[in-house]
Amino acid sequence: MKKMILILITVFIFSSVPVQAKVQKENRLWQDESVYSIMIDRFNNGNTKNDADVNAKDPNVFNGGDLQGIIDKLDYIQDMGFTAIRLTPIFDNAKNGYHGYWVKDFYKIDEHFGTMKTFQELVEEAHKRKMKVMIDFVTNNVAASHPWVSDTSKQDWFHEKQEINDWNNQAVVENGWVDGLPDLNQDNPEVKKYLIDAAKWWIKKTDIDGYSLPEINNVPVGFWKDFSKEVKKEKKDFFLIGIMSKNTSTSLKEYQLSGIDSLFDSSYNDQLRRTLATTDQSFSTLYSNTGDSQSSFLRPNFMDDEYTVRFTNDIVKERQFPGSRWKTALTYLYTTPGIPIFYYGTEIALNGGEIPDNRRQMNFRTEKELIDYITKIGELRNQLPSLTRGTMEILYDKQGMVVYKRVYKGETSVIAINNTSKSQKVILTAEQLAADKELRGLLGGDIVRSRDNQYILILDRDISEIYVLTEKSGINYTLIGSLILVNILVFIFLFLLLKRRKNKKIE
Repeated sequence: MKKMILILITVFIFSSVPVQAKVQKENRLWQDESVYSIMIDRFNNGNTKNDADVNAKDPNVFNGGDLQGIIDKLDYIQDMGFTAIRLTPIFDNAKNGYHGYWVKDFYKIDEHFGTMKTFQELVEEAHKRKMKVMIDFVTNNVAASHPWVSDTSKQDWFHEKQEINDWNNQAVVENGWVDGLPDLNQDNPEVKKYLIDAAKWWIKKTDIDGYSLPEINNVPVGFWKDFSKEVKKEKKDFFLIGIMSKNTSTSLKEYQLSGIDSLFDSSYNDQLRRTLATTDQSFSTLYSNTGDSQSSFLRPNFMDDEYTVRFTNDIVKERQFPGSRWKTALTYLYTTPGIPIFYYGTEIALNGGEIPDNRRQMNFRTEKELIDYITKIGELRNQLPSLTRGTMEILYDKQGMVVYKRVYKGETSVIAINNTSKSQKVILTAEQLAADKELRGLLGGDIVRSRDNQYILILDRDISEIYVLTEKSGINYTLIGSLILVNILVFIFLFLLLKRRKNKKIE
């Protein structure tokens, strides 16, 4: 009798839990990934033995973060739903080159970060977790102290020293020295070969999955055509993402044709920041530039990076609450076409102004509210192919209240974001969504059923919801039957138990 009751109670519990189908994405594509971007020196110090010349109180020198520190936090990153990591340059750098962009040796890991063995372990551990790894590969310049600079036989490896005074003149942009660093001449066949050979060597040596390419617009497009062709021979689906120092005259199409898979668009980022740092701003300037989810050229969706002021800084200037603003921003980034690129520290709303203030040390002792939200939307993005591969259609947009749908192979997701200063009501029609179904909320648990061929959405201020369109759930007769049966059996069990006790007393 006891066993039977336990079985029925178990059936009851599981039948009462709403079923959320987990759609397994076949053959993961780069557009399915979400990337956690790390400045190595500022993330986590996992090995104090490599802390030579480290001063954690000085933002202009090495602070102690290293590759072992990243290995130690891979589970932390994965638990938030991230499927890839991006690292600032790991190559040996000049004194105080904590950021990695003052390269002295393209074939050596900086001693502050660790060893080749440690980096190989990092890639291996990431791959065990089905996470991809990309690193910055610098091609535009080297450190002023690089041996090539004083080598008389390599003077034609560099452009003559000149400042960039006209960012609309591509020749000036490509030949000018950025931040006074010796500018490499990629038109020189020896320079081109050296850089391509080094890039191929790292793929073979470490099995990384992609390169992010700083100052891509400061290097001739012709170089990228040869570079992408050669490095992609080394590994299937190897990914190249370009980072522009500033918007220049070279079109995105030219980079796409040269083999670059994705390109940071600072103008789109500016629009994101203006729209989402405060409330009651129309989304129209954003979705008009969202792009085609079916396009082979993927947009990185990012709010900030190591070159920009922290988005939290924008929020504070607008006298807004960072947690709410970040939730809204990340919901939009995670549910529109493109690849979310998430700068370390976002999960704690890390603040910071201009360089180097935007590169503060990570703090892992913090409130978990924002982390929990990121984990949830990351989980949904990994489960629902429509959020990464679906078409996108705006259903409603008015002064900060936006509703759009993503559709992929019969799966329809509906995203509602209330970025206004008050509660909002939106009515969707049968022309926009199939009638006689229901919208099941996956963030807040809201359920909206079709009535008279309409769906009525009501959202409080600063609240977002991700719905999936499903058949109406109706009455759960199995649940009701199980509940009645369990109650009857519990009553019988208690009755027999009392009767047995009475019989024992009589004896």
